[in-house]
Amino acid sequence: MRVGVVGHRGYVGLPSILGTLLDIAPDLGLTLAFEDDLWEIAEEGDRLTTPDTVDAVITLGGDGTLLRGARFLDGHQVPILGINLGRLGFLTSCGGDEFEAGVRRFASGEYISESRMALASCALDRDGQERCSWRALNDVVLSKAGVARMVRLTVLVDGEPIGAYSADGLIISTPTGSTAYSVSAGGPVMVPTVDSIVLTAVSPHTLAIRPLVLPADVEVQVRADDGPDELLVTVDGQVGTTFTGGETLVVRRAAQPVQIVRFPGTTFFSILRRKLGWGGLSGRDGVAL
Repeated sequence: MRVGVVGHRGYVGLPSILGTLLDIAPDLGLTLAFEDDLWEIAEEGDRLTTPDTVDAVITLGGDGTLLRGARFLDGHQVPILGINLGRLGFLTSCGGDEFEAGVRRFASGEYISESRMALASCALDRDGQERCSWRALNDVVLSKAGVARMVRLTVLVDGEPIGAYSADGLIISTPTGSTAYSVSAGGPVMVPTVDSIVLTAVSPHTLAIRPLVLPADVEVQVRADDGPDELLVTVDGQVGTTFTGGETLVVRRAAQPVQIVRFPGTTFFSILRRKLGWGGLSGRDGVAL
């Protein structure tokens, strides 16, 4: 199995983990290819170049590293094994203390590949020409660029206006992304396998605006009517572009999902309880967790 390795150099213990991975890879039948930053540490294996050269990806870091790994794959249908070296690691498959056992289980096929819906988005200029495009596993956010002014947005679904949003911004998220920025802005928690698109306004300036759950097959268009001269489009909190009045943000379901590794016995609700304190349950009150 050809495995690409993506990681964040800022995490303590990363060199040791890379060393262990290199030691166990031959016995597990894994051929490793490291992104450039990691190859400088590992000094072994191949260099990771394009997604079509790997059968799987291991990410070493937190949720942000996994999101970056998913963006690297660009729709290539291979599983992502996320190893959490940070605090939350909501999307990852196991923690750093379970790293070696997790890799061995993965190499032996003892896992479930969970298909997660992604978003395809693009920014159209004033002439309707595409100037930027992205894939998102979590969300696409349109927000103001560092000024304390309200944004007025017209939102259309399949060409029909659904309302004028007066807010600090708008989050367009997948079910996977519903537990990220969207939930902190008051959006609903979606089970990640229930495909849908969630619209959540950031600090809406009217009580008439509430989070909206849309079918997964619609196209969402957003136009800036009034507000700051310059807005920002941010994709998965990591990449994006500036955005001005007269331009259009288009978001729809991506053709290819993202494959996330889950080990048997791990469920979405167990992760909610353990990592987000969902329902106030953390093994108390006689609840077996």
